[in-house]
Amino acid sequence: MEFNIFTLVFLIATLAYVITLLWLNLRQDKAVANSFTSVPAEFSEKITLEQHQKAAEYTQAKLLVNHFEVIFSTLVLLAWTLGGGLNWLDHVWMGITDNALYPGVGFIMSLMIIASVIDLPFSIYRSFVLEQKFGFNKMTASTFINDLFKEFILMLIIGLPLIYAILYLMGAMGEYWWAYVWLVLTSFSLLMFWAYPSYIAPIFNKFKPLDNLELKDKIDNLLARTGFKSDGVFVMDGSKRSSHGNAYFTGIGKNKRIVFFDTLLDGMDDQEVEAILAHELGHFHHKHIRKHMITSFGISLLGLALLGYLINQPWFFHGLGIDTPSNHTALILFMLIMPVFSFFIAPISNALSRKHEFEADSFAAKHTNADDLVSSLVKLYRDNASTLTPDRLYSAFHDSHPSASIRIAHLKANEG
Repeated sequence: MEFNIFTLVFLIATLAYVITLLWLNLRQDKAVANSFTSVPAEFSEKITLEQHQKAAEYTQAKLLVNHFEVIFSTLVLLAWTLGGGLNWLDHVWMGITDNALYPGVGFIMSLMIIASVIDLPFSIYRSFVLEQKFGFNKMTASTFINDLFKEFILMLIIGLPLIYAILYLMGAMGEYWWAYVWLVLTSFSLLMFWAYPSYIAPIFNKFKPLDNLELKDKIDNLLARTGFKSDGVFVMDGSKRSSHGNAYFTGIGKNKRIVFFDTLLDGMDDQEVEAILAHELGHFHHKHIRKHMITSFGISLLGLALLGYLINQPWFFHGLGIDTPSNHTALILFMLIMPVFSFFIAPISNALSRKHEFEADSFAAKHTNADDLVSSLVKLYRDNASTLTPDRLYSAFHDSHPSASIRIAHLKANEG
């Protein structure tokens, strides 16, 4: 197995990636610790010191787990690439059959299964130790195992045909295979957006129509005022797995749903729920979801075009521990190393996302009471034990939403 200059580039990028992640974690930990003894003034009337300190301890506990995950996942990445793990797995599958496609499909599927098994201890710890300690976990062992089984079956039903189609196009469509693969992936993504609300989400959760008639009237009036049409307003049994509250929109075209976690409805007044919904409607009004999809599709096209170049470069394979270049190893290598190189542009995408959040907040303030949105946000930060004092740089790299203080200050200024 021969290494080259790209091996050195990859190692330097990986080292920079790991050091930056751990440094940002330390900054976040310090920022939380520095504010541990006092609640920020703008929240002191709504959040007690005990609640504030619970959020700090929860944040620090998650950071500690993430420290281990960063180091462990980096070691796994190096083992798969420079350590020869992918090369070994590729030779195992190539020795099973001479078919051009089956070894590639088997290679990718087995890698996905192995990766899931490797992550399993962290998933168990997060749910049954970390989340349990802070009172958020509601998941039973039976639910956890059932989820794993359902995810595996979905991976077989959906993943196998998709992987086969991608590898077939990579081998059959010539120099510009990546354009055809992009069309398939884009079509698949749109299909999943459409199918998720009605066919996939119900596999894991129960959805029932909102039965609070007074709240439903408020929501219907809000939808009418803003010109939004949906396939219905549903309540999801989020309490089956966690006490964290949330709300979201899902679907595209006419197959759109508004979904509230039951845990969110339990802790909010009707006018606060209306304000949260107005914020989500703001994203649709400003076409944020469409813009995000177009951006994602554009980035995926550029990424596939780059892979179209790299797949013909022996140094790409040899520099990452693969001695026999192939379409399936190129695809996996690209997917494994891209997070290392793309991490450093995360602040750009997060800044755009935060701009969208401000726009959605402004929309909500125009169609509902801004004070109700502020009140609902404070409750969400409090009930989800979200830190009120994140480090600025950590937030720039990790947070798609503005920090609590900045967001609420923006809402109050908008109100004035």
